[in-house]
Amino acid sequence: MAIIYANIELINYDDLVLFRKGFIKEREIKRLVVKSLVDTGAYMLSIPEHLKEQLGLTIVDEREIELADGHIEKVPVAGGIEIHFENRKALINGFVIGNEVLLGAIPMRELDVVINPKKETIEVNPENPYVPKYKMK
Repeated sequence: MAIIYANIELINYDDLVLFRKGFIKEREIKRLVVKSLVDTGAYMLSIPEHLKEQLGLTIVDEREIELADGHIEKVPVAGGIEIHFENRKALINGFVIGNEVLLGAIPMRELDVVINPKKETIEVNPENPYVPKYKMK
């Protein structure tokens, strides 16, 4: 399978809350459109340190993660991040590590997107084209 990238928008969720409560203007919401590596072998979202800084994200936790080479590392967790992809959005935290954005299986599930191997893209789940659908059983 080829390496798949997707353009997603990352938004500082704290800024969204401040905007909704009338404390800041919409133009003050920190957001970035980024190219992300799609990796179903990874669980979560990861972002580089410089994007955490640009988005003004707060460190909310620290977690141990296992890297692809088996190495265990403690990394900071930044949140909250609202991810937008086409007509989907998800609220999630992100591990601050690496030099590129990595979109893992959990945010992909939250967005209800699927990989299209023929086009080498991700797309909105064709079974639920208008709104994401989740199983609760």
